[in-house]
Formats: sequence, structure tokens, C-alpha cells
Amino acid sequence: MINHNVQGNISGVRDATLAQLDSLYSYELEEGEFLPRGLMKTLAEISCTLNREIAVYITRDGEIVNVAVGTDCDVELTDFRLRRNASRLSCVRCVHTHPDGDGRLSDVDLSALKIFRYDAMTAVGVKGGEPVSVQTAFLGENAETLIAPAVRWYRLPEAEWLAQIEESDRLVGREATAEMEDGREKAVLMGIESEESLEELARLAETAGAEVVGSFLQRRDKPDTAMYIGKGRAEELARECQALEADLCIFDEELTGIQVRNLEETLRVKVIDRTALILDIFARRASSAEGKLQVELAQLQYRSARLIGQGLVLSRLAGGIGTRGPGESKLEMNRRRIRERMTELRRRLDELEKQRSLRRKSRERNEIPVVALVGYTNAGKSTLLNALTGSDVYVQDQLFATLDAVSRRMVTPENTEYLLTDTVGFIRKLPHTLVSAFRSTLEEAALADVLVIVSDGSSREMFRQHDTVEEVLAELGATEQKRIEVINKCDEGDPDPVFPGAVMISAKTGEGLEELKAKIAEVLQESHRPVTFMIPFSRYGILSEIRPLGRVITENHTDTGTELTLMIAGEDVERLVKKYGTDIVID
Repeated sequence: MINHNVQGNISGVRDATLAQLDSLYSYELEEGEFLPRGLMKTLAEISCTLNREIAVYITRDGEIVNVAVGTDCDVELTDFRLRRNASRLSCVRCVHTHPDGDGRLSDVDLSALKIFRYDAMTAVGVKGGEPVSVQTAFLGENAETLIAPAVRWYRLPEAEWLAQIEESDRLVGREATAEMEDGREKAVLMGIESEESLEELARLAETAGAEVVGSFLQRRDKPDTAMYIGKGRAEELARECQALEADLCIFDEELTGIQVRNLEETLRVKVIDRTALILDIFARRASSAEGKLQVELAQLQYRSARLIGQGLVLSRLAGGIGTRGPGESKLEMNRRRIRERMTELRRRLDELEKQRSLRRKSRERNEIPVVALVGYTNAGKSTLLNALTGSDVYVQDQLFATLDAVSRRMVTPENTEYLLTDTVGFIRKLPHTLVSAFRSTLEEAALADVLVIVSDGSSREMFRQHDTVEEVLAELGATEQKRIEVINKCDEGDPDPVFPGAVMISAKTGEGLEELKAKIAEVLQESHRPVTFMIPFSRYGILSEIRPLGRVITENHTDTGTELTLMIAGEDVERLVKKYGTDIVID
């Protein structure tokens, strides 16, 4: 047998016919075509040869995303939704044949139109290898069925039918928009690690806008390859989901495409994993142009690995949590278009990274040290940035409240200028696709001169969260910088034990902030300090070597030479003294 993507009742179908059906996936409709005559003739020929119904599903972009074979009297119609909101039209029209020659729609066809929210349901009566007549139905307000009269196959009112899809979308969408905005999806959580990990998953789900109605833990040494939790436990979970009236089930580990498919078939609800949930939150939180590109790239990387064997692009996504990010049109892309889009996103991100590199080089030329706030998500980094700098960065008691790196200029009492940078929070099981996509942003931490590691003193998981931060920093190569340990939220309880030498603060009340500022100034003073050089006219060429090494504070010309004060790294001073002698330094 050949490899194919044809679905349904294909037993006894010859390889040549399967190949002919499989080739329909490469068929692309022209703009303004509802159902081309050539496609109808091909469907009629195959349907009559097999004496079986054939169904094809066509997107609004004119792509055939699924081909299925039925029996002589029916074909199993499938739920293909390419919209975030399951109450909207699906963006797919279903065209199927009736090999008895009757092109009229049946009651089952009209019922499927309502249930699956197709753009249109079309029946093509075929006989003797030729199409005969065609009938199409659409949805209107309040799920009313709008049935067009049956017409001869060569007299389709294509423009009229395409216009009706747009009108139906407007009518149905008017009702669905309010429903989507007001409703919260009910989520059941499932994990195999620990209660603490499930509690964090619950916070993630609530951040994404879900209402957690149940949480279950099954301790396993390793996940089941087919069902993650095993067939028996999955069947129990299906009954629990039904009893709790859940809309989706969120798993605490990353699932494979096969596991998602098997679990959805058993649970009969939408299934997403921790990675998809975090990606969804990032999609909601991203505000900058770069952040949106990074999130979209991460989502496409994640989803592209889960398209194998599905026969269509992202067809299993029904809307809501786990499907935000790329727009509805992007959810209709085939594998080739996803690859092209990912290439384009990487190109645009590379351009932004070049701009970031230029800004970074400018800082390096001016020798402005960078102090980066890093830590677990919701540890209070943005609140701390606001408290130290008087900024108004968005703050909320939620996971991943802010994504984009934010920098503010600060000055120590010793007149050392530095940049204080807030970075995206870390979390356990941070998706590798996010680490990859956000690498340029996360590298702000890797390239910082000083890392202020902020820990949540009110969390029972503080030490485990700190370990996670250390793991991500190690992955980024940020292991050599000077570090300042900070325990935030000390007003909400005294953590015991604490990290040696940690600064205890409350970004909310201001407690300990002056001590933290002094600590930052002390650490910066160790690496960067103001130094005054006296360069006589006889050695004037040295100035061109010294100036680029630091930020010029003052430059005075005297009768004997030039007096230059720089904010400069200690190692650069030592090198200059070794090369030119101690007499060039007067302070």
C-alpha cells in the first residue's frame, strides 16, 4: 500500500485510486470559485467507480484540507474548526457526493451543518461517472438553515454562494462574539509529578482565563507512550470530565501529537499540555512587535511538530485557550506555508536582533554597566523595577504579567550610571520553543554585568524555584556574572532558611530597598569606578586608546596636558598602568 492521507472507509480501494484521491490535497481553487467543474468531475468519476460517497473539505483560501471515503449511502462527516471560537463558522465548507444521482441534501447533512458549523454543506449527485445536480445550505441567525435550490452541476451560482458565506459569517459571528467574550472555559488538570506542580498549573490556567473545576494526580515513574496516563486512567478521567462538565483537560507535561489525539478521542474534550498553555499566556501578554513575533515563532515550532498524520493544519484546535497567537488565517496554513512563515519570522527577528546588537554596542562604547533583574515568574521583578526607578511598568499578581525586557537608567551615589533591566520570568518546564524564540531577549540577562536574582520569600517552593532560575541561566550561558541574591515579599512572612548574604526586601512596602541600592553600587564599584588620567602633551596619542574604554565623565585641558576622568573597568585600568606606567593615573 502507498502512504496516503485519505480518511475513512478505504478498505478494498486500489492504490491507483488512493493516489488519485491523495492528489486532491494539492488541488487549489482559484479566487471566486466555490466548486470548480474539474473537481466535480473528478469526484464523480471516483465516487461512481467505488460506489461510495466522497467528501472533501475546502478552506476559504481554496485549499482542500481533508479527503474522506464513505459507504454507498453515507460518509462520516468530521468536525473541522479553524476558528478560535467554536460558535463561529468553521472556515471550511464540506462538499460530498451522492452516488445514487440525487443531489439533494439529506436531514443528516443539514444536522451536520448545524453541529459542525460548516461555512456551507454541499451535496453533488453523481451518476455514470458524471455529476448531475448540486444543492448547498448555509447557516443563518439562531442556527437557522438556509437551503439553496438544487441546480444543474454546470450552472452553479458561485459568486452568490460565496457571498452567502460572508453574510452567514457576519450573522453567526454577531451572536458568537459576545458568547466567547463572556464565557470561561472549565478546565480539569491532570499531572503525574506532584501537587505543587499541579498548583502552579492551576495558576497558569487561571492566568489564561480558565476556571479550574478539577485537579487529579496520578503518580507514575514515566508517562504512557500512547495515552500519557494509561488507557484505564484515561477512561476514568473521561467520566470525571463529563461529571464536572469540563470544556478542556490540561496536562502538566508536554504531550506528543499522538497522545493528544488519543486522549481527545477518549476524553471527548479538548486536550492541551503545559507547553501549549504557557504559549497561550505568552500570546495574550506579548505587546511589543518583537514579542509578538517571538511568540508566533514559538507557537508554530510547537504546532508544526504535531501535524504529522492529521491530514490538515491545526484542524483539531477548536478555539479558546491554547489557540491564541497567530490569526485565524494562519491556522489554515499547510506544512509548507508554516515553514515559509517560520523562515520569515526568523528573518524579521534577526533584523531586530541586529538593531539590539547595535544598541548593545553603543552601551558598551559608553561603558554603561547593565544590572538585570532575573527570577521566577511572579517573584515581583516588575514591582521592584517600579520601586527602584519610579517607573510604571505593568504589574499584576499573575504569572508572566510582563514579557518584554524593560530598561531604566539609574545612578549610584558614587555617580556610576547603569541600566536596570527587567526580564521575562522563568518557570519550571519552560518550553524549549520559548527559550529558543526568546533567546535574543533572554540574552539581555546573559550579557548583563550584574544579575539580581529575585526570589519569592512568600512561596513554599522558593528553593526549587531558585534552582529552576539557575538551570535557565546555565542554559543561556549566564554563569560568570557577579550576583546579588534578593528575597522579595519579606513582609508576607520570614523565609527560613535564606540564601547566604541575601538582601531581604519588600518591593511593595519599600523595606530593604536602600540596602539593595547600596549593594548594587558596591558590586558595580568593584568592576567599574571613576578613574582620572593625566596625559601630558608628549604622550597625547594615548588618549585615543583610553577614551573608548569607558564613559567620559569630565575632560579638562591644562597647561601640561589633558585630565580625563572615566567610568572604567578595573581590569582595563590595570592593563593601561602595566603598559604606560603608574604616572598616567592621578586618582
